[in-house]
Formats: sequence, C-alpha cells, structure tokens
Amino acid sequence: MATITAALVKELRERTGAGMMDCKKALVQNDGDMDKAIDFLREKGLAAAAKKASRVAAEGMVDAYVDENGVGVVVEVNCETDFVANTDRFKALCRNFAKHIAVKAPATVEEMLAQPFYEDESKNVQDLIGEATASIGEKISVRRFERYEPKNGMVATYIHMGGSIGVMAELTCDEINDEINTMSHDLVMHIAAANPQCVRREEVAAADLEKEREVLTQQALNEGKPAKIVERMVEGRIEKYYKEVCLLDQPFVKDPDISVQKMLNGKADVVRFVRFVRGEGMEKRHDDLAADIAAEQAKMKK
Repeated sequence: MATITAALVKELRERTGAGMMDCKKALVQNDGDMDKAIDFLREKGLAAAAKKASRVAAEGMVDAYVDENGVGVVVEVNCETDFVANTDRFKALCRNFAKHIAVKAPATVEEMLAQPFYEDESKNVQDLIGEATASIGEKISVRRFERYEPKNGMVATYIHMGGSIGVMAELTCDEINDEINTMSHDLVMHIAAANPQCVRREEVAAADLEKEREVLTQQALNEGKPAKIVERMVEGRIEKYYKEVCLLDQPFVKDPDISVQKMLNGKADVVRFVRFVRGEGMEKRHDDLAADIAAEQAKMKK
C-alpha cells in the first residue's frame, strides 16, 4: 500500500481542482497512482473544475453581511457569466462566504480558502469552491473581502444593483438609534455614488497631493496667469480637489448644499470605509459565437 503524503494530495488537487478530501480518497483507492487518481476524479465528475482554471471570472457579485454582534463583511465573489451570478445558488454561496469571514476572521483570501468551513468543518472553503465549480460549470473564485469589527459604534453596508457595487463603513457614535441608522444608510449610499478615495484630508497621500499641486500649477501657468498669483489659485483648486476625494468634504449627494461632515452633524464620525466594484480592474470575458462555431466545425472535419 503506497503512502499517501500531503504533497501528493496537494499535487493532485492542483492538477484537477478537486477538493482535498476527494483527492485523498482518489489516491487511496488507486494506491497512490496519480494518473489513475485523475481518471477516477474525472469519472466521478470531480475534476471538471480543473479545466476551468484558466477562464476569466469577472462577473459575479459583491455581497455584504452584518452579524448579530455587529461584525460587518463585504466580499467579492466572481464567476464567468451574469447568468450564473443571478442564480439563487450562487447568491447563497456568496452569503455563506460572507458569514464564514464574519465568524472565522481570516486575514487574507488564501487563509480563508484553507480554513475549515464554519458550518461544516469536514471540508474547507477551497473544497466548497471546487464542488461548486464542478457542479455549476463555471470558474468561481473569492477575489477580495474586508471585515470590520467595531469597538465603539456600528457598521453600515449597502449593495447597489444586485451586487455591482458594495460599500461598508464603520462609524463611531454614542448610541445606535433610528436617526443614526438612517444617517449611516445615507452615508453608505453616498459612498457608492460619489466614490471618495479617503475619509479625511489627513489621509490623502502626500505623493498624490504633490502631484495634484504640480498639475494645477502648470495649468495656471499655461493659462498665462502671473506667477505671483499662481500659488493662491493653486491653493483654491486644492480645496476643490479635497471636496472631490475626501468623504467628509464631499457635497452630500442628497443635499449638495451641505458636506457629508455637516450631514453627520457631530452625532457620528466615520472611522473607515471600503467600496468594491464588481470586476473592477479585471479582464472581461468576451464570447465570440461565430469563432466558437467555426472552431467546432473545424474539429468535425478532422
């Protein structure tokens, strides 16, 4: 009887995309023979995920969840098509991942994937993804997440358009009441719409501020303004820049005559926030039906 090592299981898992326990079982039943184990998994339909590892998964959804203890999570889970993203099964999978993050508090996606699933510790999160990928027929991946555990306040979340944008903000406040709940909901909706880059002026990166100052200075000089007034013009435009990128300085979307800071009215303060846009910065999948048909016809002629 061959010794089934962890390295052997890992190799089979990497080659097939099947779950860890399934890989171990396949190796045990095939006396450690890698090729036979791969065939075994393929026959069981458990190696289908491997063929999808190189596909682009830029669809999916951003989901948010706040548990009974006030711990908040926002997570982006990707798949290949919006059809799958809109199914109840995929949405339930996203919610389970959000709940897992709230309970298990992983620091990274990699740590999360290796953790035993919070509801069934006989399998880890990566196993669940492998099973779902094989069953659904599309590549599924957890791209990123944030987890907030407020110490003196609350977490508010907002999901826009079925998961296209997800926002989570942590606020400090003396008490949580209906007014604060309404205010916090308005805040996260504002973040979704206005896309601030930071909470307050002190958080603007010095390099970004210096670059903006250089650009504005050159703009003023190009306009033919005298050098002696350029500095004052630039400072005025920097104020406008702050109102574009700093949450508390931004005009409140529901009442542009006041800032977000004034909307909060001293009753709450923003600690931090995160804003995820589904598929942001990822290559999108583009299907070419004509090319697919031509490829299939070419195969049939051979």
